[in-house]
Amino acid sequence: MVQHQAEETFFRKHRAGAPERFFEREAAGLRALGAAGARVPKVLNVDDGSLRIGRVRTGGRPSPQTEEAFGRELAALHAGSRRPAGEADSFGSHDGVPIGYLGEAPVDYTPTGTWAESWVARRIVPLAREAERRGVAPTAALATAERLAELTDGFGTDSPVDHPGAAVLGPAEPSSLLHGDLWAGNRLLDHEGRSWLIDPSAHRGHREVDLAMMRLFGGFGEEAFAAYEESFPLAEGWRDRVAPYQAVPLLVHAILFGGSYGLRVVDSLEAAVRLGG
Repeated sequence: MVQHQAEETFFRKHRAGAPERFFEREAAGLRALGAAGARVPKVLNVDDGSLRIGRVRTGGRPSPQTEEAFGRELAALHAGSRRPAGEADSFGSHDGVPIGYLGEAPVDYTPTGTWAESWVARRIVPLAREAERRGVAPTAALATAERLAELTDGFGTDSPVDHPGAAVLGPAEPSSLLHGDLWAGNRLLDHEGRSWLIDPSAHRGHREVDLAMMRLFGGFGEEAFAAYEESFPLAEGWRDRVAPYQAVPLLVHAILFGGSYGLRVVDSLEAAVRLGG
């Protein structure tokens, strides 16, 4: 378990026997998000067992103004981090390193040429297999995940518009740099009401992932979503894709915490299959 230590000018996270590159990947994500324009703490030091970052002076309270500002900032991050026209795009790792973590669960961020391979084949199916192995999700979860992989197989920028993958994942669009674990606890409000991002699982992917994660556990005002939509409109059908895009964090929660998350995984995956079927 990761332990936290707050000091006057820094915040230190440490874990004995941390997995391979665990804190390094978090530090790399913070740096990438910061370079793309997000407000993040400065990385002060990172080693195999710990991460030290600048301390954020929290104290702000959510308001319509803070939520609207955050929605616009997130839209700017997603829009501004797309590859320049003519540059080869990829999904998964933002810096070529395939190792990633969502919370404390390993995830595969091997760079791929399509979003379907990155999201479904390299994350949903392996995580569903692990959840079944641990007995924390019904057997239907893996079978449904494998069906979803069949429906989305090969879906990419050159696929026809009627490919079932478009209904499941949304029309093909360029990748954005994502926070990757954007629940309310990973967004801090400082004493001026400004939003800061912490604890990322940063990768390149479909921007609806961050928005779906924001809705999974609540904690973000509707003003944030409205401001995002106004700044960087989403493709038609995005509301139907909220539940399917929650499959990966739900699988991770089932693996880490068990409980009712396994049942929610099945609901999420079945919603995705219905879209593609």
